[in-house]
Amino acid sequence: MNELDNKKKNLTQAGNMSRRHFLHMSLFTITAAGLTATHLVPSASASAEEVANPPFKSYEREKYWWGYVVDTTKCIGCGSCVRACKAENDVADEYFRTWVERYEITENNQVRVDSPNGAIKSFDQNRTDPEEGKVNKGFFVPKLCNHCRTSCCTQVCPVGATFTAPDGVVLVDRKHCIGCGYCVQACPYGSRFIDPRKGYADKCTLCYHRITKGLDPACHQACPVHARVAGNLLDPKSEIRQILKECRYKLIKAELGTNPKCYYVGLDQEVS
Repeated sequence: MNELDNKKKNLTQAGNMSRRHFLHMSLFTITAAGLTATHLVPSASASAEEVANPPFKSYEREKYWWGYVVDTTKCIGCGSCVRACKAENDVADEYFRTWVERYEITENNQVRVDSPNGAIKSFDQNRTDPEEGKVNKGFFVPKLCNHCRTSCCTQVCPVGATFTAPDGVVLVDRKHCIGCGYCVQACPYGSRFIDPRKGYADKCTLCYHRITKGLDPACHQACPVHARVAGNLLDPKSEIRQILKECRYKLIKAELGTNPKCYYVGLDQEVS
């Protein structure tokens, strides 16, 4: 067992213990409030296991540990990834599993950030504001769920509906999600939302239904400049491992200790 395997095993065990502890405390609180806890959970773990074990016999989960790379030096803010994600995953109107932010730094050192409708229709020309001065620098930053090794969302879910699959992808068991929104509040990356049509939590799954069949996520496939790459961190020959080996990269909000697996190449210090 290599070092990455050991780390994966230890983090998974630690995450499970934290979630069980939180589940116990949450159900105690719910019961004290006069609700019946057994109405919320009993078979959540079984259903989660079903989701974590896709019926694709050729997919060997133990050989995968998924990560994601975004190269901000390549992104052109076209919104192709956002449109592809919407179409592939039936994302609710005005909500996004992935979106693109535009950062503009003016000559007066003002930082402006916008993402009109998630950048699904790209961006207008650079904005001008006499008080802030001309734009000296501008760039685009795609964002999505970071599929953290030590995810906050899995720890706060009171019914175990949010969990980490054995291959490192953070998923939501829709059958048992009660739409409480705890995971939405806990996520430091703003990547979760409650689907207003069906009442459950939704987020990027790296197109789990695609990657377990050997296909790329829809956003990865749609990017015209190859600024987005999903891949297997356990495979030393994978493209993602080669990028991380050859390029300098950063993590967003690394100081929080969530151990995100979304790696950004060329990320500027203004990005948060």
